[in-house]
Amino acid sequence: MKFGRETFALSLFAFAALAAAGFGTDEPFRQHMWVLFFVLLGFTAILLRNSNFAPAAPIDPSAYLDGPIRYGAIATVFWGVVGMLVGVIIALQLAYPQLNIQPWFNFGRLRPVHTSGVVFAFGGNALLCTSLYVVQRTCRARLFGGNLAWFVFWGYQLFIVMAATGYLLGITESREYAEPEWYVDIWLTIVWVAYLILFLGTILKRKEPHIYVANWFYLSFIVTIAMLHVVNNLSMPASFLGSKSYSAFSGVQDALTQWWYGHNAVGFFLTAGFLGMMYYFVPKQANRPVYSYRLSIIHFWALIFLYIWAGPHHLHYTALPDWAQTLGMAFSIMLWMPSWGGMINGLMTLSGAWDKIRTDPIIRMMVAAIAFYGMSTFEGPMMSIKAVNSLSHYTDWTIGHVHSGALGWVGLISFGALYYMVPKLWNRQRLYSLRLVTWHFWLATLGIVVYAAVMWVSGIMQGLMWREYDEQGFLVYSFAESVAAMHPYYVMRAIGGAMYLSGTLIMAWNITMTILGHQRQEAPMPGSIPTLQPAQ
Repeated sequence: MKFGRETFALSLFAFAALAAAGFGTDEPFRQHMWVLFFVLLGFTAILLRNSNFAPAAPIDPSAYLDGPIRYGAIATVFWGVVGMLVGVIIALQLAYPQLNIQPWFNFGRLRPVHTSGVVFAFGGNALLCTSLYVVQRTCRARLFGGNLAWFVFWGYQLFIVMAATGYLLGITESREYAEPEWYVDIWLTIVWVAYLILFLGTILKRKEPHIYVANWFYLSFIVTIAMLHVVNNLSMPASFLGSKSYSAFSGVQDALTQWWYGHNAVGFFLTAGFLGMMYYFVPKQANRPVYSYRLSIIHFWALIFLYIWAGPHHLHYTALPDWAQTLGMAFSIMLWMPSWGGMINGLMTLSGAWDKIRTDPIIRMMVAAIAFYGMSTFEGPMMSIKAVNSLSHYTDWTIGHVHSGALGWVGLISFGALYYMVPKLWNRQRLYSLRLVTWHFWLATLGIVVYAAVMWVSGIMQGLMWREYDEQGFLVYSFAESVAAMHPYYVMRAIGGAMYLSGTLIMAWNITMTILGHQRQEAPMPGSIPTLQPAQ
């Protein structure tokens, strides 16, 4: 990047942040503006250091723009480690409350740092870098907009930093889904619109007449998340120099809006976007075509039509009208069919290449991800049924369900995509170590199984304890007794999370060494070299 508009703009932003820090109307806002000031000051210093006053080399218009994608891959690994480390910390805080450190590092503030860190920082960067990688190669076109991709990448990192520090400072909209305050929301909207222009512009300038199905899923994720974000965060600031704002919704309307946002963030951010990843990287790693392209199109249209209606199943037995609860339940059950159609399509792509599961740990990781996708998309509709939900709602069964999908589906498919992309992005012959990928796979898989299994057991135990009555009609257990009974399960959950985190650290080391150009000398993977059989 050249010294010029970018540096000048960031300098102005830094000056504005400093001014706001001096004139803010509340202390958390002033603290947050100081964070913004120093972050932008750091960005400005980086731009100044990387400035090149000589004329820039001419750009080959046919070459792919992979610089932001490389940075995105590194950011994905970094935020994955950070988000999962915070997850292990808050799991330990639940088991051992004395680990809560007031005021910034207690469970209430670290919990949204973990969820947003894993979903939006790790998952968001994975989606951003893979979507830009895929759209160029399937369209045979360079990214649209020149340096727009750099703005999207750095703008998204700024959003992540501001959201995370805001949570630690206690600056949120104080709603069920802990959201950053209004000024962070506005910045994310600007970055997201730029992302949409970048992605859609690349499709419009494509040299390939056909739009590959992975791009359909990526585009639906970008468009729908923009709509969800804007509607859910409609609010009026109390002051333009303060953090307080007032939501446009209240009461049951606010609850419905939040879960329309919340469940469709799952449906389009954590499902549709990562299905785009599956439809590109699984065929590429397996070196096989998609099993059924027609089924992938049916999967796409059925999924995006049904998912948008499923949010009310989070509000059973509340003030939401009964017809709306039933509607959400019905569409959730119908979602089972297209979800499993996509799972079958992904698994059957390995037709003729099933032996690679034995010899290729990256394929093994991708197949496990698809299996977790199928399991989660069965469990979710089942839990939306009112009779089941009456037991599972507000319990750790829901936590187990969420993490089996997030760690099993989102995590493993992202890891597989990174293992495929990184050697190609840095022109390496192969990964530093395939055996470390095997270690990562088994640690992650066992960590998920331990985590989800103990949450299923503890969640059902919670639900049964909460609804246990004696012959006089009084509750048998107090809430405090149900919390005490959870202790061993909370310890096991922390162990499962630590196993998953250790696998992620192994991945970080493997990818770092790959980027640096090292290759570990290893014996061939078992079964990768066929043994010769004597002639009969």
